[in-house]
Amino acid sequence: MTKKLPGYNMCISYTMPLMKQKKYKFAVIAVDVVIFTISGQELKVLLIKMKKKPFTNFWAVPGGLVKPDESVDKAAKRHLKSKAGVTNVYLEQLYAFGEVKRDPFGRVVSIAYFALISPSGIKLKTTKEYDDIKWFPIDELPRLAYDHKEIIDCAVSRLRSKLEYTNIVYSLLPNEFTLGELQKTYEIILKKRLDKRNFRRKILSLKLVKKIGERRRGGKNRPAELYFFASKRPRIIEVL
Repeated sequence: MTKKLPGYNMCISYTMPLMKQKKYKFAVIAVDVVIFTISGQELKVLLIKMKKKPFTNFWAVPGGLVKPDESVDKAAKRHLKSKAGVTNVYLEQLYAFGEVKRDPFGRVVSIAYFALISPSGIKLKTTKEYDDIKWFPIDELPRLAYDHKEIIDCAVSRLRSKLEYTNIVYSLLPNEFTLGELQKTYEIILKKRLDKRNFRRKILSLKLVKKIGERRRGGKNRPAELYFFASKRPRIIEVL
């Protein structure tokens, strides 16, 4: 019996009129990747600025077509690297967006993904096909191409849901962190305050993190104990 996990089928369809001149005669497969990070106390998404018409000066999540000889997972990783300079990140298949009129160039089915990355040490880069690459807070998005607003909304819903029953939050934090920083990451994504005592008791009881044996000093507060994740492999576990 297959168990249906929460966070699925939360996506909204989007359509737009097809252009008269279609680029593709038959249906093709594409991938689009929503990349999240936590920066400046906000959940942010990585976008690239379009050049081609009819989306000139619109923004989009990195992605592109799948080659005939590659899997969709491999295509997602290839476009992440070439169009965003991002590699070795948590990557999960999200949803298939297949509305007939979602792409003005023809019949394109997009397999969407979401990726999680810590903000430390990121060196963004894109190709000459695009004008710019930039992080945007999810509540302050610019004009988006295609149905990418719906794809981002779907990814946010999945991320919030998975925080409750997996340990994937490890992908958004640096190697060393305090329990306060861990709790703040949850609060930023979930958009709600968590009880400090209950949160810490639960996290420690699950043995998701271990003490480093050092404290972070400086600032107005008392030195805070530093932790690291006991495992950086995805697990299904009741966190919240």
